[in-house]
This record gives sequence, structure tokens and C-alpha cells, in this order.
Amino acid sequence: MNHLLILGAGTAGTMMANKLRAKLDEAEWEMTIVDKEKAHYYQPGFLFIPFGIYDPERVTRPKADYLPDGVRTLWAEVEKVTPEERTVRLADGRELSYDLLIIATGVTPDPEETPGLHGALWYEDAFDFYTYEGATRLADKLDTWKGGRLVINMSEPTIKCPVAPLEFAFLADTYFTEKGMRDDVEIVFTTPHEGAFTKPIASKALSSLMEKKGIEVVPDFYLMEVDEDEKVLRTYDGKEEPFDLLVSIPTNKGADYVAESDMGDVEDLNFIPTDNHTLQAEHYDDIFVIGDTTNVPTSKAGSVAHFEAEILEENVLSYINGEPLTASFDGHANCFIETGFGKATLIDFNYDTQPLPGKFPIPGLGPMSLLKETRLNHYGKLAFEWVYWHMLLQGRHIPVPTHMSMMGKVPEEEADPELVAA
Repeated sequence: MNHLLILGAGTAGTMMANKLRAKLDEAEWEMTIVDKEKAHYYQPGFLFIPFGIYDPERVTRPKADYLPDGVRTLWAEVEKVTPEERTVRLADGRELSYDLLIIATGVTPDPEETPGLHGALWYEDAFDFYTYEGATRLADKLDTWKGGRLVINMSEPTIKCPVAPLEFAFLADTYFTEKGMRDDVEIVFTTPHEGAFTKPIASKALSSLMEKKGIEVVPDFYLMEVDEDEKVLRTYDGKEEPFDLLVSIPTNKGADYVAESDMGDVEDLNFIPTDNHTLQAEHYDDIFVIGDTTNVPTSKAGSVAHFEAEILEENVLSYINGEPLTASFDGHANCFIETGFGKATLIDFNYDTQPLPGKFPIPGLGPMSLLKETRLNHYGKLAFEWVYWHMLLQGRHIPVPTHMSMMGKVPEEEADPELVAA
């Protein structure tokens, strides 16, 4: 009996368990999935909790409900992987052997990486919203906050769901406007990037929209420390931004066992070096990596994990059959961006092509619009929640191309970087 071991029962791990259990003969392949937490969080919903759009209970369901029969589940923390021996040691002392390993343990915000961030102000005047606890505590804070200088800060360039900080700024503008206190709130968006987003056309479009909404963008802001006494952010090159309320996106790091296993990247963020196209771990043919855990140069987002899963399913089956790994991931990412007041925009890109205006997914027809602010895009964002729970996690086919297509997109040289209201 062969053994396929999956580390992580989040979005990517659950998709792979469902896809591969359906394809692998149970008489030949035993499957095990390991995770330390029993609750599955719909992480896109964390964005809506601080503004009272979602109740916290709405984003939480048992992981066990989404794992297939025929897969053994172990609730335990991974302590170390030893690739040379094909073994995984768990924190409770158990040791698992494998013939094939899939790593999908994601990343976690780590506020302790920045001096002063995880101190006396944490969950008093400084919050995150990428965790269940952070989102719910921030909701309580915003409910009674009297206004002042709200600073949104990205500690590092590489974070999961890189559009979420932008969405938070836009939704904050809407929230405080509807509460009748927008004039009492100054919204500042600080980022280590050169603009509001990493890619130039989308960055110009989103920066322009922020300016229209009265949100100040502070680019090239590399956070060094948080001065708790002065309530000031400081950068390595001497810039300062004071705040009354800080919404932080702390440094994102992979799981601790990655470092313990000496499998991490050179930047010590515990991302695992991964082939950009096959998703095979560098140096280890019998290990594949998927989702936020990888170091592939595209967004860390649920859509990326979905497109990667389509490729990884094919390559894992090829590997088992002793065939070349011909399926190739192109870095495809697809993200709705809430822009407030019941509208959103949409971006679609990959390793080689930046987000461009156009129609999606049907060229010329849409119905979704790329780099355009529409109500239909907003409804698409909301509808994704149902798709996530009922199709994506189960590994079912979703009618969106795995590889990015230029069909329906305006060529880069003709693109006008303006978001146009529908």
C-alpha cells in the first residue's frame, strides 16, 4: 500500500484531498491529511467582519465536513519533515512515513516580527483583520471609535490576498461615510510598493480611485518599528506616520516546521522553494507544494490555490504513473476588489501579463468587467462565497479557465489606467 500524506487541511489541502481521493484507487493508495485546527475559516469573509457586513459565525465551519471519505484525518501540529527519510514527525510524538507528500500549510500573520507592533497597543489601538480574532476585535473597536487618523500599513511586500488592504481602505471610506463621520476620519494607506498595487496599470487605476475617495497613499514605506509611546510608524529611511488607529497587515510567514526541517527560502519567511510551473518542491521529487506555502512569484490568494490545484492534480497523477510532469502553472490569479458603496472591480493576470481592462470570463461579453468599478463585480464577489463552500473545496469543476487568456483583454499598449464607473 502506498501512502499519500497531505500537510494542511485549509483551502488548498482540502481541494487536493477531494481531487486525489476521487482519482486514486483506495486499494493502492492510503491517504492521510494532517492539520492542527479543526475550524475552517472562509478567509475572504474576514474583510467584512470589522464593518458589520458579515457576522463572525458566518465564516466558520468544521473542516471535517469538507474532507472526503477514505482520507484519514489527524488533528495535530507538524513538528518536522525529514525528506531524506520520507517521514513527518508530529508534535504529539507520532511519526508518519509517506511515498508522496503534498504541503499546503499556508502562511500566518506574525506581528512579533516588527518591533513594537505586538506590544501594549495590540488589540487596543493596533489591529489586524487577517485573523478571526483580529477581525472580530477590530469590529468592536470601529463600532465605538470617535474618529482620528486611521493608518493602514503593509509590513512586507509579500502577503496573502494582497488586494485586501486596498479593499479595507475602500470599505472604511464607505463605513465612515454612512455613519456620518467621514469628515472626522483621515484614511492613510502606507505600502512598501511604489503605488497602491504591484502592477503598474492596476496601480495607477487604484491610486486614482483612492485619490477620488480622499484616501492618501504613502508608497515606498518600509516599516521598521512601531513607537508605542508616540503612536508613530517609522521606516528604515526615517519616514514617520502618526496614527490614532492602526490597521496592520503584519509580516506573513510559513509554518515554523518549515524552518525546523531546513526547507525554507533564503529570506527566512518559511516559504518553500517551489518550481514555478510544475509545483514540485525544489530538491525533492516526491514533494509537491501548493497555495500560500510556495514561493512562486504570483499572488497568495484562494484563486491561485484553485488554479494550482488543477495543475497539481494532473502532475501528481503523472508522477505516480512515472510520466513527465507536463501540466504547467502560469501564475494565474483572479481577484475581485471591493471598492465600496456596493461596487467592485476585478483583476486577472499571471506571471507574464499584468492586470488589463476588458471583459471576463467571456471575451467581449463578460459579464464581469476587468479594471472597471461595477455593481455586477460586487455581486460576483458576494456570490463567490457560495462557490467556495459548495464547489471549490470539494474540488468540483468551476467554469473559469485554469490558464490566463488574453481574449477579451485590452492590449497593454492600449490600456487606459482609469477605473470607470458603470
